[in-house]
Amino acid sequence: MRLIPIPKHADPVKLGADWKVAEACEPNMKKAAELADELGILDEELLPFGHHIAKIDYEKCFARNQKKTNGKYIEVTAITPTPLGEGKTTTTMGLVPGLAHRLYPQGKTVTGAIRQPSGGPTFNIKGSAAGGGLSQCIPLTPFSLGLTGDIDNINNAHNLAMVALTSRLQHEFNYSDATLAKKGLRRLNIDPRNVAMGWTIDFCAQALREILIGLGGKMDGFLMRSGFQITVSSEVMAILAVATSLGDLRARIGRMVIAYDKSGAPVTCEDLEVAGAMTAILSRAIHPNLLQTIEGQPVLVHAGPFANIAIGQSSIIADRVGLKLADYHVTESGFGADIGFEKFWNLKCRFSGLTPHCAVIVATIRALKMHGGGPDVIPGRPLAPEYRTPNPGLVEKGLDNLRAHIETVRISGINPVVCINHFHTDSDDEVAVVRRAAEAAGARVAVSKHWQYGGEGARELAGAVVEACEDKPRFRLLYPDDLPLKDKIARIATEIYGAEGVHYAPEAIEKIDQIESDAELRRLGVCMVKTHLSLSHDPSHKGRPREWTLPVRDVLIYRGAGFVCPVAGDIKLMPGTASDPAFRQIDVDPVTGKVKGLF
Repeated sequence: MRLIPIPKHADPVKLGADWKVAEACEPNMKKAAELADELGILDEELLPFGHHIAKIDYEKCFARNQKKTNGKYIEVTAITPTPLGEGKTTTTMGLVPGLAHRLYPQGKTVTGAIRQPSGGPTFNIKGSAAGGGLSQCIPLTPFSLGLTGDIDNINNAHNLAMVALTSRLQHEFNYSDATLAKKGLRRLNIDPRNVAMGWTIDFCAQALREILIGLGGKMDGFLMRSGFQITVSSEVMAILAVATSLGDLRARIGRMVIAYDKSGAPVTCEDLEVAGAMTAILSRAIHPNLLQTIEGQPVLVHAGPFANIAIGQSSIIADRVGLKLADYHVTESGFGADIGFEKFWNLKCRFSGLTPHCAVIVATIRALKMHGGGPDVIPGRPLAPEYRTPNPGLVEKGLDNLRAHIETVRISGINPVVCINHFHTDSDDEVAVVRRAAEAAGARVAVSKHWQYGGEGARELAGAVVEACEDKPRFRLLYPDDLPLKDKIARIATEIYGAEGVHYAPEAIEKIDQIESDAELRRLGVCMVKTHLSLSHDPSHKGRPREWTLPVRDVLIYRGAGFVCPVAGDIKLMPGTASDPAFRQIDVDPVTGKVKGLF
């Protein structure tokens, strides 16, 4: 497989902005057909979107390669991040070419899988999710601005379900049973005060969290409270992430609970006869997208972000394809190991049956200083001097957070590798402090300079990952399917977060009683909704909080996706847009048509 040389003028230090680095590298990109040929993907399995992006026909490609032995499976997670993020995707996009530099001479192939960015963070604070510096997924502009339409399709499928529900409510309110029967409908007796879903939009739109719909006359809909959540937190996105085939996706969509009737029984997409149309909208989205790293390694982009309010995983389908086509496959999950990795471990791996060989825990000196008591890190403001000058003592104070995440990975039985994502302001003494602590906690450690040097800068990390993949994992799930829900939540809270226990609000207790009375719901997994900025539910509690209790205020039921979502603390499914959002910097060159300002 051909490695693409990095242009000398693509210096991330000099260029300063990720979009400028991507722009400098993109003229050397491989065509999608070349990527496919290098992976052994047949012409009839490739669904092109222009020259450099394609979808892979999952059903055809996987069926043809099903008997192949899977490659090594590598997961990328992180410590508890600052609001700036600590570079999981950047590390993933550096590790893939780093492994390539090491393994291609041996005739081995490497692929990566990352999540598609949401319009919410792209136009808000965090920016795109392509990685950074010389470790990016390209082409950057289409990757960041809708790609092949998967999130639009999820948005439309979700909102079609709400159209079906609200129109049915209006018709049932206005028409008799006889009139409904003439129209081929049966009365579902939907309770408008017990609707399980709202609407979706893929922006951070806090003004839409709570709304009234149906204002006007009787032909303008049913008057009721409703609201919006960000699209990537939709159960439809979760279903795309965990589905294993089109048939599986169709069955899961049919099981989605939209509301409850007046007796408390669930009303599903199948009941509303909308599941088939929703699946039709999603029939193209099930195929993973094929892009590349700056150095020309294949990257599968599929499913979405936000592991704090969603499952936040690259899809099972993308990983299945990657593991059949490559000798080493690197995937990522959202935020820290307490939420993103925990969901990868206990939900994604449970559904897929795949066993990872290694988990990379991304850590930065910056984040460790914050956990050690450093000043607040605030997006859009310059970093405090403590983050720009050597201070090994402050790093030492923050190491408990790293130790907690190493322990989480070790509980799973997966081999941990700590990646010190190196910034130019990091001192050798600070790095040495982290290395000693991580090794003492039972992890391999590597320093990686992939942001500045691409795959060459990730050689040490690639070596540690290859070594870790040779050790047989002793994989085990945290809880069995038949464990009572409160016990599942308690295990996550106490063994992963470090809480002393769990406190439930009355609404949560009512939902848990409902779940425990249903034989199917009792066996569902747990997808926690919790802040990513702390091991606890409180984003202000840094480091490794002690002597605290996890408050669960509600439990959402995602029957189609196959899990329930306890909501811990004050966290919302619709983020807000900040006062200095990224969209202020984005524009188009009127002469060339090129987009500038993405980061």
